[in-house]
Amino acid sequence: MDAVAQEIAERVRASPLVRIVTHIDTDGITGGAIASEALDRAGITHEVAFVKKLDEPVVTELKRRGTPLVWFIDLGAGMMHALHGLDAVITDHHVPTEREIPKVLRSDLLRFAESQDRILMLNPHLEGAGSDVASGAGCAYAVAKALDPANKDLASVAIVGAVGDVQDQEFRRLSGYNREILQDGIDAGVLGAQIDLRLFGRETRPAYKMLQYATDPWIPRLSGNEDACIAFLLELGVDLKVEEHWRSWSDLELGERRRVVNALVAHMLERGCGSKEVERLIGETYTLIREPAGSPTRDAKEFGTLINACGRYHQPEVGYRVCRGDREDSLAEALRLLRGHREYLVDSMEAVAAAGINQMDAIQYFHAADTIRDTVVGIAASMALNRENAAKDMPIFAFAQASDGIKVSARTTRELVARGLDLAEVMKVASGAVGGQGGGHHAAAGATIPPGTEPKFLEIANRMVRDQIRPSRRLDGIDSR
Repeated sequence: MDAVAQEIAERVRASPLVRIVTHIDTDGITGGAIASEALDRAGITHEVAFVKKLDEPVVTELKRRGTPLVWFIDLGAGMMHALHGLDAVITDHHVPTEREIPKVLRSDLLRFAESQDRILMLNPHLEGAGSDVASGAGCAYAVAKALDPANKDLASVAIVGAVGDVQDQEFRRLSGYNREILQDGIDAGVLGAQIDLRLFGRETRPAYKMLQYATDPWIPRLSGNEDACIAFLLELGVDLKVEEHWRSWSDLELGERRRVVNALVAHMLERGCGSKEVERLIGETYTLIREPAGSPTRDAKEFGTLINACGRYHQPEVGYRVCRGDREDSLAEALRLLRGHREYLVDSMEAVAAAGINQMDAIQYFHAADTIRDTVVGIAASMALNRENAAKDMPIFAFAQASDGIKVSARTTRELVARGLDLAEVMKVASGAVGGQGGGHHAAAGATIPPGTEPKFLEIANRMVRDQIRPSRRLDGIDSR
């Protein structure tokens, strides 16, 4: 990462003006904040623009404006073919399509360069790594550190980007280049890492609420059941309140936390959960140690959710300012957006139930039409996949109306990716076949397609998924190798 990051840093230093173009999700917003902060510290004039997706109209406008240098963050890997004529650098971790990768890769530099266009890309895929070894924010951080090693304090924001992009999900800890970022943050005194319960809300939710809303893993008889969660903790002798304050997980003493974890393990095993499900209770968690206890900006996972809410409701600048350190007006506005986001997600699950989840032989899908925002339908798909009535052996595809067509979001499980499923490829091919555009990651991808092409898209996606997924290693007790 370091060699090409240094090349990009040199290009940035030499430019009289840098236009940062970044995505509106957590990864893109945190990456844009890191880049902007680093450029400010270096005295480099720059602008920041947030986009929902990088498409032909955005590229055309950038070319029209004739910016000396464009820095794409968490974007660009899928649009290299359209960037001819731009002086650009890219820090992205999405899967590049075949036409964007030259036949011979300079993997030691993690680069892609076209002599006629001066385009340079830092992307872990170009050295044979996957999307989860570094986020878009992590790639931007590599450039920030190349600009000045003193920028290691920005590692905390990069970790928020990685966790917000669920890069810790598969192994219950960050991996790859993210480990270097994490160590930089620890050395700079801005990050802490510890083995703990992985459930969302360690800092801000009452402990019983943290259990109630658990989805990864789903805890039988506790997830979704407030009364059962309260009774569970009380039976363990855990005081839920101190005076009028509901105690969060971080408020509990070490002995109380250990007691709860041991009881949760026993509870899940007794109710038929497998060891892999139980293991998902525990993992590495990340704390921004300079943030106040109980704040939504202290736990990396909660911070990421806060920033994501800003982007999903068309106010990425609010999240950007929080990442840049505004703990007054911007933080208050972000919290307001988060409250609205949570209420909207409850409504979105009702919309999914009304639409119904339909199954084909290899995939399942729902069409939300105009009942779910196109910026939120991917989250709704993830939530729907985690619900008990959804098939876990099929990816889920979700459709919603957007201003430029039909938005499609697809989500799947770690197990299906391990068996060969690549949703980025499915989205690219199926959307392209109907006149759309798509891409993303193996486990989470998106596309935009013309209205009315959904049946054809589903037919192609279903066939591709069926062809991609390899049989399980054991079928009905018979080794399939």
